[in-house]
Amino acid sequence: MFDPFLEELQTAIKARGGISVEIPAGLERNQSQKRTSTIQSWLWKVPGFRRWRVTRLDAGESLQVLNSVAYPDYSLDHPLMGIDLLWFGARQKLVAVLDFQPLVQDKDYLDRHFDGLKDLSARFPDLNGEETMRSFDPNQYFSSWLLFCRGGSEQAETSLPPAFSSFLKAYWDLHDEASTASSSISPEDVQKLQENYDVYSADRDPAHGLFTSHFGKDWSDRFLHEFLFPASAR
Repeated sequence: MFDPFLEELQTAIKARGGISVEIPAGLERNQSQKRTSTIQSWLWKVPGFRRWRVTRLDAGESLQVLNSVAYPDYSLDHPLMGIDLLWFGARQKLVAVLDFQPLVQDKDYLDRHFDGLKDLSARFPDLNGEETMRSFDPNQYFSSWLLFCRGGSEQAETSLPPAFSSFLKAYWDLHDEASTASSSISPEDVQKLQENYDVYSADRDPAHGLFTSHFGKDWSDRFLHEFLFPASAR
């Protein structure tokens, strides 16, 4: 289901000079002993970003997942990029979250960084549903203009592909613009805010339970704290 999105994302990362970085031993790939599911992850060092992770879970017809988070360099205060796509084949159900994840919620910061996402939210009404996410506080590390959908095959096949491509382009544009402008948040504070993001997300991430059901608690705990949100381990 999500292989074309994975290829598009990783092709863009490589085109931007991305270099593959080693993942903690044993976390780069895992095959479920109980189910026919495989999880594979990649870690990239990209110019302008200190960390860019990508994860693909393939559980056949029952579940497909693509997840990615990009962490800009501490010298840049623009939002993180978050991608979370889930497809439940048996129920023909799509859950999609695409967002520029703000470090802070003040008006000046949002006015500086969110014109591109505001435009996408207006262009893709199928993916700007008003239903709120259940596991997170929308006032922390999420924007009001995130592309969010609980839909079906129609959204997965017609709305999501162009929205995904447009979302990636908008984020690269945001990054390029931010790289030439002065940051309003100091590198030290950006570091603290990114670390707080990891702690906050590790505490609330619903995927941890999903990974535990497929790959066991010990492995999933390591994956959560050592790969997905490594600052949470500190």
